[in-house]
Amino acid sequence: MQVKRLGMLVPSSNTVLEPETLKLLPGDWSVTCHVARLPVVTISGAAGSVGQFDAAPMLAAAALLADAHVDLMLWNGTAASWLGFAHDAALTEAIERDTGIPATTAVVAINDALARIGARRIGLVTPYVAAIEADIVRNYACIGIEVVAAERLDITDNFAFGLVPPAQIADMARAVARSAPEAIVVMCTNLAGASLVTPLGAELGIPIIDSVHAAVTHCLALLSGGGA
Repeated sequence: MQVKRLGMLVPSSNTVLEPETLKLLPGDWSVTCHVARLPVVTISGAAGSVGQFDAAPMLAAAALLADAHVDLMLWNGTAASWLGFAHDAALTEAIERDTGIPATTAVVAINDALARIGARRIGLVTPYVAAIEADIVRNYACIGIEVVAAERLDITDNFAFGLVPPAQIADMARAVARSAPEAIVVMCTNLAGASLVTPLGAELGIPIIDSVHAAVTHCLALLSGGGA
């Protein structure tokens, strides 16, 4: 059996991402996961917060992952949802240029999932503050996707995102479901929404696109050669 190695760039204060990813990987160890962390502690929209996602630290982390000869690199964060989708396009191009390793991102995976189901009206669940939510809504409007309802937690501490119980996330999704979106996006790789995708989707009759779940599913497709 040829083992594939998935390399992940992970926010330093994230505690949800790694355990949820391991649950989603094949049980036969045909895909292994290898992580480099980079400093991310607050998400507020302030200059210091935005600077956490500059290219230099991310490329430095990618260079370390390249030492593990990973087959695919994943930026498993959702900053591009508020910074603009061009942010991830530039990042993946730079990673591929510097390392020679294919790269993708969680936001690319989310948008691919939305495209596959043809969703143009979405519900949004985030832990973020109003300014970040507004930027996400605006960026999706620019690609023809309307956010018809949104629920947020108004938290800025990234570590605290990981303490939000799945039951609370599910209730937020139920609230946005009342506006009849074509999909509900749980936007944050430090929210514990991956386990909700199947049961909550069945309960609501609406596809649930969780950031971690979408990213792993997307990467497994790429690693299998089947496309995203």
